[in-house]
Amino acid sequence: MQNQGLNLVQHLVRRAEYTPPSFDILSTQLWFSLDVKTTTVRAALKIQRRSPEARDAIVLHGEQLVLKSIKIDGRTLDQPEYRLDEQFLVIDNFPSQAVLETECEIDPASNFAFTGLYLSNGNFFTQCEAEGFRRITYFADRPDVMSRFKVYLEAPRQEYPVLLSNGNLLDHGELASRPGWHWAQWDDPFPKPSYLFALVAGRFVVTEQTITKASGAPALLQVWVEPGNESKTQHAMDSLINAIRWDERRFGLELDLERFMIVASADFNMGAMENKGLNIFNTKYVFANPKIATDADFEGVEAVVGHEYFHNWTGNRVTCRDWFQLTLKEGLTVFRDQEFTADLLADQASNPTLARSARAVKRIDDVRVLRASQFTEDAGPMAHPIRPDEYSEINNFYTVTVYEKGAEVIRMLQTLLGQEGFRKGMDLYFARHDGQAVTCDDFVAAMADANTYDLGVFKRWYSQAGTPILNVAWRYLEPTHNADLGTLEVHFKQELPLGKPPGLPLMIPISLGALDSNGQDLLAENTLYSLADHEATVSFPMRSKPVALSVLRNFSAPVLLRQEIDTLGLSFLAKHDTDPFNRWDAVQQLAILAVQAEYVQLQPTRAMPDAEAASCAQAACLALNGAMHIALDQPSLDRAYLATLLTLPSEGFIGEQIDALDPTLLRRARNRVLQSLAQSLWGQLLKAYQACSTKQTYKANPSEVGRRALRNICLSYLSQLSESALSLIDQPAISPSQLAERQFAESDNMTERWGALSAVIHHATETRSKLLAVFEAEFQDEALVIDKWFSAQATSQVPSSADHKTVLDTVLALMQRPDFSLKNPNRARAVVHSFCQMNPAEFHRADGSGYRFWERMVWELDQSNPQIAARLARALDRWKKFAPHLGGQMRQSLERLADQDKLSGDVREVINKALAA
Repeated sequence: MQNQGLNLVQHLVRRAEYTPPSFDILSTQLWFSLDVKTTTVRAALKIQRRSPEARDAIVLHGEQLVLKSIKIDGRTLDQPEYRLDEQFLVIDNFPSQAVLETECEIDPASNFAFTGLYLSNGNFFTQCEAEGFRRITYFADRPDVMSRFKVYLEAPRQEYPVLLSNGNLLDHGELASRPGWHWAQWDDPFPKPSYLFALVAGRFVVTEQTITKASGAPALLQVWVEPGNESKTQHAMDSLINAIRWDERRFGLELDLERFMIVASADFNMGAMENKGLNIFNTKYVFANPKIATDADFEGVEAVVGHEYFHNWTGNRVTCRDWFQLTLKEGLTVFRDQEFTADLLADQASNPTLARSARAVKRIDDVRVLRASQFTEDAGPMAHPIRPDEYSEINNFYTVTVYEKGAEVIRMLQTLLGQEGFRKGMDLYFARHDGQAVTCDDFVAAMADANTYDLGVFKRWYSQAGTPILNVAWRYLEPTHNADLGTLEVHFKQELPLGKPPGLPLMIPISLGALDSNGQDLLAENTLYSLADHEATVSFPMRSKPVALSVLRNFSAPVLLRQEIDTLGLSFLAKHDTDPFNRWDAVQQLAILAVQAEYVQLQPTRAMPDAEAASCAQAACLALNGAMHIALDQPSLDRAYLATLLTLPSEGFIGEQIDALDPTLLRRARNRVLQSLAQSLWGQLLKAYQACSTKQTYKANPSEVGRRALRNICLSYLSQLSESALSLIDQPAISPSQLAERQFAESDNMTERWGALSAVIHHATETRSKLLAVFEAEFQDEALVIDKWFSAQATSQVPSSADHKTVLDTVLALMQRPDFSLKNPNRARAVVHSFCQMNPAEFHRADGSGYRFWERMVWELDQSNPQIAARLARALDRWKKFAPHLGGQMRQSLERLADQDKLSGDVREVINKALAA
């Protein structure tokens, strides 16, 4: 079937066609008269041609602007001296240097896309990355045009008592010509591209602290929030101070401004934005205290605050030449925030063993995200290199590939060069490029030159899409009669997805271990081999034959590992591997095998039980059970790490290993494995749960975070047991439902209360209904907590009331509530995105109701917020992955949506790529 939507051609921007700007904007002065109905923006741009002899037209970007006047060096222009359309202002015969003045009017109150200048809860905010500044005034809205900004703001004092912009505050006062109005003037001393511009005006209160930088100079740190939220900001402030200290210590980078500000917005499409000196955050990544935030929320705030601060150097002081280089700042800065969190966790540990465990838990968390989201993206129609070759909508390339895989590429550089060598490369990078807009090639060149290391092959990671497969085989050669040592031969072979050019091998750093029957390492610590060809065989002298190989330790490269290892081999690694990441990974592989075997048995096409499949399921479950039994019985094991060992892979990640996927069967298979584990490990789980119970006041140290994590995962397992299952074991003094209810009532923190609710949310019980009602009543005035309450029901396996036949019925009912708004990004994500992207079995029901709901939601969201709509649109981009009775319906939904005439470019790109796959 030919789909009309695919006939709509979208303009492609290609990296190969990059041309530098023909002019510079030496300085930018902006005057804002802020008013809800009509905001006036005056701009004075000092423009200088790069070639004085050039006479090509000056082209500036502009969208949704009402141009009131335009002048060059004070002379008013009349058409046809300039041309204007919906996207550009074009001026012919522009001098070699002149000041261009424009006056525009904009309407922030109707801007529900939350890009450019917009209103949130009566306050003004901006979001200019990637191309939002063109909605504020006419400008060369591209990252390689850097200008020094001076900004003047005026507004009614009563409505907008706080006026903020980038850089340092020059002056402020009352506006004599307009009674009741006031003004403020800001100056950013560093040239920056327009995407880093920021403005905030409204009613805010501040938490502030003055610190002394490494150089001895003072710096004022401020966190601005709406009144009443002051008690939720201390953790964000502490995180900011920790980030500043860490960057001074680890990379020798100091805060370069007199002040650094964070402002929280309830309406924000992203997590946060690194505008120079004035970071604007989603409230989700600022608000945190034990009553409203889980331990995961606390870590999320710390990571995002760190991430945005680290951009001050990796993104702001050195920025991207063009948007194809997005991973230059985002991949590098994600890596930096990951290292920041890992270092903090290790520093807080009481001994080296716990420090190593803390780092492993952080690494596992990061790899979980990579495997669940980025590997999936790499295998689908939206696959792209970390530095793409073309795009039609840049907003669609703020992806897990650019961010998370980009961070893995940076991590591989540190693995190859060592931490000291990586620091040398960073130092050279800043020495060469401070104040410039540069490319990924410039970064890699600095790393190579600082270490005299050939990274030519390594650079292919930047241009090749897809996840490589690393095949590993090994054999042991016994020593000859006159030798003391045998030889371990390891053969590596990489399989490459299609790239440009196709088939060229990547440089893959492989961290390797070999274990004897006692679990002792036979290879030197930190043994590393760098595979740069399609295949290679490596030999290691060895005193005895290994029992198992431990490959890709600490996940040293973002690849899919394939090796001939049976259930017994995985079981050995799951019990004995000295590398904590690979021990966890062996448990994960056993869990996947167990669920897959159960899934095979549930196939409706089987007329009778498959004896071989049943045997495989039993073997995998026994091995998994044995590994968890040993872990639970190992008192020296860190509780946070034990909690990660007990956590099964998600339905989404397991589903990626299955062709012709039926998510309903997969959920049943995974639940069977969970219930089997819960029943066989009941006594140990209950003992661990009780050992983790305490009435001490909440503490945020790693030890307590681990205790709460283990307590919650144990409760989650115990809650899997039905009454019939409980009857088969020693009857407990208190049921799992009663344990959850007591934990919810007695806990003084959101982590354990949320853990209790999460443990019962998938079971239609009286306890579930009671906890949901109490949770809603207690936190009805806390928007972020109610987002959790919404999300819990949207991702549940059962509907929330007897009146609802399906979870979708619950979702539709939630959307009728007065506290739900599709125009609030956080609330839309909590309900719509949670259901469509995090509840696969319910979303992919055979009746297709989830797909019809998805169609309507993408369309409605796209009318006001294309960025949020495009992210939701991706819920169907893997339609070929699913069983035919589902995939066919998914394609039909995609086709119906593609036939709509008024889709945004953001959504149309996703739909077209999905249909063309």
